[in-house]
Amino acid sequence: MTKREVIRCVLEGKRPPYVPWSMGFTKEAKDKLRRHYGCDEIEGPLGNHLLKLGSDIGFFTELGNDRVRDVFGVVWDRSVDKDIGNVEGQVLPEPTLAGCEFPDPLDRRVFAEIPAKIAKFPDRFRVFQIGFSLYERAWTLRGMETLMTDFLEHPEFVRALFNRIADYNIAQVREALRYDIDAVYFGDDWGQQHGLQMGPALWREFIYPVLRRMYGVVREAGKFVMIHSCGDVDELFDDLVGIGLNCFNPFQPEVMDVYSLLPRYRGRLAFHGGLSTQKTLPFGSVEDVRWETRRLLELGREGGYIFAPAHDVEGDVPLESMLAAIETVQQQPGYTPL
Repeated sequence: MTKREVIRCVLEGKRPPYVPWSMGFTKEAKDKLRRHYGCDEIEGPLGNHLLKLGSDIGFFTELGNDRVRDVFGVVWDRSVDKDIGNVEGQVLPEPTLAGCEFPDPLDRRVFAEIPAKIAKFPDRFRVFQIGFSLYERAWTLRGMETLMTDFLEHPEFVRALFNRIADYNIAQVREALRYDIDAVYFGDDWGQQHGLQMGPALWREFIYPVLRRMYGVVREAGKFVMIHSCGDVDELFDDLVGIGLNCFNPFQPEVMDVYSLLPRYRGRLAFHGGLSTQKTLPFGSVEDVRWETRRLLELGREGGYIFAPAHDVEGDVPLESMLAAIETVQQQPGYTPL
């Protein structure tokens, strides 16, 4: 089976020949792996099964002085966080969309590299990514504290903003569907270490109906829906499955019981992630990493699971620990590197 077929097998609730993987790394962690492998492009040595397409968040404009501007006009300070950064300023200082110009969802920079990437990795499962796909996009424009207040004081503005963001995303999805993709991956962090940032009532009132509309476009096209939300959000799984979700990431062991959730949802919802990035990878021994990786692979052997660290691996993780996870998954019985 190709990697593409193995992932499809997992998402369809079948038993795969081995547990597939797709691991992400921050800039500093990637640099360690580049030096180790002696190459600029680490996708080859990693052997990931997911092929990430699109521009994700849409960082295109370098401003200098560790600043970058995304397509929505949000300025990010990367002086500390080199990968995403921290928001500076407020694009929407008032609770109104009057005079607000959204970017072109069909900006060719979003789609330009798709054909070349597919040609380079034809055996991989093709995933078009939309980062900051709703709530996160809204708070980066409005400010997190202000948006939280808007839920209560300006609910119609929040609905209008969320639906405008969804319109933008849906236009991108429809364009992406012109290519031979397999899934759309929506990124949107709702959780914290305990529970939802906005609470379940507000999530169901404001976010759920818009997700249903976006996911519906993907499922109606016969493609899979994959999402990312950090934090303790497992109370939403039944709602999400009900509106078409196929795969959830990052499956954080610090905030949810991965060893009970995966068997409970196997056949209805697949999971991508699971290896601790808060404890095991940065602070555990190499053998700890191998042991936890093997345990997750055993858990996922019956299906419903794509192995990965619970988030992109940070630069403080020792190279030896990164390699322990990579080598353990690549040494699985049934996996034959191309």
